[in-house]
Amino acid sequence: MLQPMVAAIPAVRSPRGPRRRRPGRLRADKGYDYPVHRRWLRARGIVPRIARRGVDSSERLGRYRWKIERTLAWLSGYRRLTMRYERHGENFASFLQLAAALTCFKKLTK
Repeated sequence: MLQPMVAAIPAVRSPRGPRRRRPGRLRADKGYDYPVHRRWLRARGIVPRIARRGVDSSERLGRYRWKIERTLAWLSGYRRLTMRYERHGENFASFLQLAAALTCFKKLTK
């Protein structure tokens, strides 16, 4: 699922130039450590930062990963967002946007 996910990244407006359709680097854990993924990312000009199985420790990647884990923890605080309660993707996406808006509102009002 790595390749469809990276291919689906929307264009991002950059203040310094044209829109970018791909990230400069991609960080991933050991589950994505396959030569196919590394070759595919390099062919698209993306530097893979993937922990190697059996070689790299999980501590090195954790420096950057905590932001994602923290955000997922904030969103999982809303019980309705757990996958088992919602069967339709549109409803789940709506609840996810609502939870993100509430989380941002709470963080900005502090």
